[in-house]
Amino acid sequence: MSDAAAVLDDLRSESDELDLLVAELSTGQWAGPTPAERWTVAHQIAHLTWTDEVALLAVTDPDAFAAEVAKAQAAPDSFVDQAAEELVAEEPAVLLARWRDGRDRLQRALRAAPPGTRIPWYGPPMSVASMATARLMETWAHGQDVADALGAVRAPTARLRHIARIGVRTRDYAFLVRGIKAPDDEFRVELAAPDGEVIAFGPEDAAQRVTGPLYDFCLLVTRRAHRDDLAVTALGADAGQWLDIAQAFAGPPGSGRAPAGDAPGGGARGGAR
Repeated sequence: MSDAAAVLDDLRSESDELDLLVAELSTGQWAGPTPAERWTVAHQIAHLTWTDEVALLAVTDPDAFAAEVAKAQAAPDSFVDQAAEELVAEEPAVLLARWRDGRDRLQRALRAAPPGTRIPWYGPPMSVASMATARLMETWAHGQDVADALGAVRAPTARLRHIARIGVRTRDYAFLVRGIKAPDDEFRVELAAPDGEVIAFGPEDAAQRVTGPLYDFCLLVTRRAHRDDLAVTALGADAGQWLDIAQAFAGPPGSGRAPAGDAPGGGARGGAR
């Protein structure tokens, strides 16, 4: 099985798990608030629906997708919210059916893409495996918002490894998007998976190091929890600064989540733009 096929299988499983959370919700529950400021459960699914659809457009019609990029450039701080608001107007059953159809069509398009395909996106073009990883990361992150809103507890899975990988690979982007020069040296990142395995990235002798639970790291890089509420630690000033700004998604970082007990802040509702 290719790397892309394996990630796509995990993306399908992640989507199916979230589907189980929302499939039987009442209309009132769809309208319930999530930790992302001003976003309901419906907004979360609407955003995933929209992003799957524009990803499908990027795969199948790059020229048409370029028009979507132009819209984003014209309104970088509002285009994601606007797209979600338009879809939230639909009835929950219609929105759910649209999300299911869109993610299925995207799955089929990505699996059919020729080897070596580069897919245009709002940042640099991506491989099929990278696009699938980005969609999995965002599905998990918005699924976390939904789970938190419903009081549901999701068991960490091996799929989190994909999110950790993209979180590490976007280290330099997190600095650059804030106008900060990225560190020259690589970091060592060691994360403890629920099964006891240590998942590691970077050179073993790196001076700057990050350690902690895999699950907590994924919450950190998707900006679903404040650093103070997570058991992720840094050794070195640069690594410490990264933990304050890390983001696994493209686009504006948002204000992030407030520490537990503080007043709610503007969450990372946009996810991976």
